[in-house]
Amino acid sequence: MVIDFHAHIYPEKIAAKAVVSIGGFYGLTASRNGTAEDLLARGKQGGIDRFVVFSAAAVPGQVAGINSYIASVCAEHPEFSGFGTIHAEFPDPEPEIRRIKALGLKGIKLHPDMQKFTIDDERMMNIYDIIRSEGMAVVLHTGDYRYTYSHPARLARVLDAFPGLVVAAAHFGGWSVQDLALEYLKDRFCYMDVSSSIPFIGPRRAEELIGIYGADRFLFGSDFPMWDPVVCLEEFLALRLSGTDREKILCGNALRILGGPR
Repeated sequence: MVIDFHAHIYPEKIAAKAVVSIGGFYGLTASRNGTAEDLLARGKQGGIDRFVVFSAAAVPGQVAGINSYIASVCAEHPEFSGFGTIHAEFPDPEPEIRRIKALGLKGIKLHPDMQKFTIDDERMMNIYDIIRSEGMAVVLHTGDYRYTYSHPARLARVLDAFPGLVVAAAHFGGWSVQDLALEYLKDRFCYMDVSSSIPFIGPRRAEELIGIYGADRFLFGSDFPMWDPVVCLEEFLALRLSGTDREKILCGNALRILGGPR
């Protein structure tokens, strides 16, 4: 089984605008169109069985609608497992987090750089506590040389404050600052995904980092629609890893977080 643990999807009527916006944030042109249908088609073509899908709310007013959309798409497509979203400025977040769980979603996706709050913002501490108490997980964009919102040191403070909180830190724990992430996250347990990283750090460094952290901590991910999941899978499979480590990263670790077949 292959599980892509990092895929953003958008309703068809806004997908084109959303993809352009995200591409502009990173100075890149997206590889795909951002719709659920396109993601499913690529999965069938490339042998990817399941996807963890989400979308981060840029402003508090988007939170409830995004959560309902992700839940509806997951209900329609058994290939999808969904994460909801929340925002530091969302009023009274506890009922919405409980609704996210009741909708069958597995956790919360946060993108501090786009959402413009720090990972260790005091307003987020209550949110992490609720997520942990509900037995849910957090997927965090982590690391950007241009900002400090998602600095790995901030994630380290959260991990220290909330032992047992299940966190997946995207992009080897530090997009564009993977070596800096190593300083703060090596001895603090969190999962990491390999999305938006291998072409930039190179396969040799990717193999080294997986060896340092341990394969038990890694998840395969593509960062669709910025990147094509099929191409990302090919890049990952080209890494020199043992069969056991490859299986952990492609599905075993993801299943531990998701808790079962869905």
